[in-house]
Amino acid sequence: MILSDRDIKRYIKEKKLIIKPKLKPEQIQPAWIDLTLGNEFMVFKRTEVPYIDPKNPKDYAEKIRVKNNKPFILHPYEFVLGTVREYIKFPSDLAGAVDGRSSLGRLGILTHITSTFINPGWEGRLVLEINNIGKMPVALYPGMRVCKVVFFKLSSPCEVPYYAREDAKYKDQKTVEPSKLEKEFK
Repeated sequence: MILSDRDIKRYIKEKKLIIKPKLKPEQIQPAWIDLTLGNEFMVFKRTEVPYIDPKNPKDYAEKIRVKNNKPFILHPYEFVLGTVREYIKFPSDLAGAVDGRSSLGRLGILTHITSTFINPGWEGRLVLEINNIGKMPVALYPGMRVCKVVFFKLSSPCEVPYYAREDAKYKDQKTVEPSKLEKEFK
């Protein structure tokens, strides 16, 4: 079951679903919430390394921070990681899915490419996989609505929420982080 706006508000009011800072009224849509772009990005460097090895990652990216009133320019065919401003804590009976916004898609911006599912019990700031598939650079501003999250009610609370899993690589992430795929090879 997908939560409606009134159910989302109830979960927030009852402090079952934690979202900080408090959402503005226009961020709560009929069946999802809009999240806003943070000011931290991870850009990929051009290096002499012929490929990225997920078993043995090297320093292939760097974090940058954009001032709140300044744009981040995403160039054609460029891929970056970026955070949302909102910190979310999911209860053990809700899952979620993150998706892009049509208004950005019409500019050639893919807001989140893979891994759209959000586990019950996950908490932190979502890291988006952002790509410009258009032919023109696009300005992205911290604070702009950048993606949506749909909430799904589980048939019962999950047995082991994400935060309690030993193999949870991205629990409580507060900043933009690179892939942690190497942990799966150990």
